[in-house]
Amino acid sequence: MRTILFAAALPTISLLQPVRLVAASARFHQAHFASMSASPQSSPKPASFYDCVVKMPGGKELSMADYRGKVVLVVNTASACGFTPQYTALQHLYSKYKDQGLVIIGQPSNEFGGQNPEGDDGEKGTAALCQRNYGVDFPIAAKGTVNGSGAVPLFAFLKSQKKSLALERIKWNFEKFLIRKDGEVAARYTSITKPESLEPEIIKLLAE
Repeated sequence: MRTILFAAALPTISLLQPVRLVAASARFHQAHFASMSASPQSSPKPASFYDCVVKMPGGKELSMADYRGKVVLVVNTASACGFTPQYTALQHLYSKYKDQGLVIIGQPSNEFGGQNPEGDDGEKGTAALCQRNYGVDFPIAAKGTVNGSGAVPLFAFLKSQKKSLALERIKWNFEKFLIRKDGEVAARYTSITKPESLEPEIIKLLAE
């Protein structure tokens, strides 16, 4: 009699366990795919140029509020791009007009062709390389991204103010944004625009 009862119980065990396993597996996959499909949370976009803070090498921060009353040129840069020699012209503009109120900020990015592989700090860092190869002494930010939900706040703001070819996103290295003394984004320029061609507009904005 016990043997018969034991044998009768076997189907109950063998049927319930697979049902529980299937249910648990379904819950796991549902949660897994939900997390994969969830859109990443982007950082809040600054309300103004002067609300932007730039991360610098060594963990320091550079507040754009420090540049009230200045004309600012912001460039997304790279160390091994066909446009990298533009550093020379940018430095020339900075040396010529910094005493009149021009500020230039370089934002290195490795997202276009992997053309800024260096880190931020030390003799092999981006800032040191720019100083050594092009004599750059204007601020070079810590490496970051300029597109997508992880874009640095400064570029998230600048792109929202001036589009290029009806699109906000940065197309390539060395796009340029020129900001007036009151924090308004005056103009956006493509990678192929040579820095020296901006000189007349810079002179005009410095005189405002």
